[in-house]
Amino acid sequence: MLNPVLRLTAQLETRFWPVTWLLVRITWWLIVVHFVEIALLALFFWWRKCLPDAESSFYFSGVTYATIGYGDLVLPKEWRLLGPAEGLTGIMMSGLSTAFLFAALSRMYSARTRPKEN
Repeated sequence: MLNPVLRLTAQLETRFWPVTWLLVRITWWLIVVHFVEIALLALFFWWRKCLPDAESSFYFSGVTYATIGYGDLVLPKEWRLLGPAEGLTGIMMSGLSTAFLFAALSRMYSARTRPKEN
């Protein structure tokens, strides 16, 4: 997953705007991936009738994935272990996204500071 980005950054210009635009695209891509995961979990909660409606399912899934945990909505007793599992998944995926973005930034920074070959 990281190889296409690393290959691209190896040929990337080192000027400010091209680097910034690449980081914006990577960040938006990561956000979309997180939203898809939240939506899939919300659809599961809605399908299994764990929560009263789709809006509640999406709200609960987003709050749990982001580990905000307001506690105003809770899963039924037989499903309640899915809440912590989704929270843990959110933490892990956020950490992986941060690592991915850091790896891309590191690659761009090293390309920028590398001496130019003539």
